[in-house]
Amino acid sequence: FETTERLLNGVLDSDRVKEIMEDIRGPSGRTMWDKLSNVSEAVLAGYLRNEYPQTIAVILSKLKSDHAARVLGALPRDIAVDVVQRMLRMETVQKEVLAQVEATLKTEFMANFARAQRRDPHEAMAEIFNAMDRATEENMLQALDTRSPDAADRIRSLMFTFEDLGGLLPASIAVIVRQADKRQMALALKGAPDEIKQLFFSTMTERSAKLLREDMASMGPVRARDCEEAQSALVRLAKNLADMGEIVLVDPKSDDTMII
Repeated sequence: FETTERLLNGVLDSDRVKEIMEDIRGPSGRTMWDKLSNVSEAVLAGYLRNEYPQTIAVILSKLKSDHAARVLGALPRDIAVDVVQRMLRMETVQKEVLAQVEATLKTEFMANFARAQRRDPHEAMAEIFNAMDRATEENMLQALDTRSPDAADRIRSLMFTFEDLGGLLPASIAVIVRQADKRQMALALKGAPDEIKQLFFSTMTERSAKLLREDMASMGPVRARDCEEAQSALVRLAKNLADMGEIVLVDPKSDDTMII
């Protein structure tokens, strides 16, 4: 994690770095109860449903009321009603009991949760590199090649680039064409390899393809950096559409297709 954080600090502001590192490391918080408040109600309810109702009552009494309400709603109805009744009858919980509950949560739930949620830091870095402009991306990867070649190779294998769009199914490209900003798409394709241009044109009507070609021609000379930014925007659009399940992204380094 330290290596990932150092690399992020070199290209992003501190608030964004903190947000990404919390995503990688798992729930944050100074106390166990703070950490539990950052765990989704579905996950927490799934764990608590196997605990004694009295233990659940103690735990929920320490959470923020809105989060406790959502967890109660995610529990089976009979368990939730039992827990509510116990919370109504509950007196001040002894410190020793609270300490025991916290210790159990730390050793059982949070440890298992962290293992289940732990994200490969190379995946996080690949996403960051995808969002960089081409020059910064290449400089960072070259620096990594010198210091940590295995990490650089791993990041490259996880990155999805504009050139990888050429491996998508025509149906997926057609969805991207429909959703993309037409001016931005024209700028991206102006600097694209011919095979990618033809792939995009092939999913369009003859009239739409003709208009797009005319838009590209009317632009005249454009800066390479502007083309790269437009291409990065198309990649982000493709990933967003894949996240929503509207298209399938193909891993260009394998024979399998995958939803990313």
